[in-house]
Amino acid sequence: MRKFVATAVAAVALLGLTGAEASAQTSDTRQLTGVWRNPKNTVHVRIQPCGSNVCGTVAWASPQAISAAREAGTPNLLGTQLFREFRRESEGYWGGRVFVPDMGRTFSGTLRLSGPNAVVARGCLIGRFLCKSQTWMRVS
Repeated sequence: MRKFVATAVAAVALLGLTGAEASAQTSDTRQLTGVWRNPKNTVHVRIQPCGSNVCGTVAWASPQAISAAREAGTPNLLGTQLFREFRRESEGYWGGRVFVPDMGRTFSGTLRLSGPNAVVARGCLIGRFLCKSQTWMRVS
């Protein structure tokens, strides 16, 4: 009987931790959800939940960005998913893949909240080496 009670208590404690973690993940996702612009304000991306992950799709782009993407082989920049399969790795931090339309390539990447209105997007050539970061600002 004691073994059963100990197991039940452990299960309840585990469920409590899982619930708290899920709540934190939901809060993080809400903070990340919205429309963000790149540093040059040539692309706006809508970040939102995509199943159990987070993704970012181009909602607006300047004529120059559309042209550069088309020249690199992305015929329709609007609606293209730039941030793909991002999973929460820790509080305020996600890992996934970043599609760079003017290069026509996909790289490993991260998103990190940097306050309520900024997110640092980072793309890397190999694993987490040879990386480039940009700070994207919230539009809405």
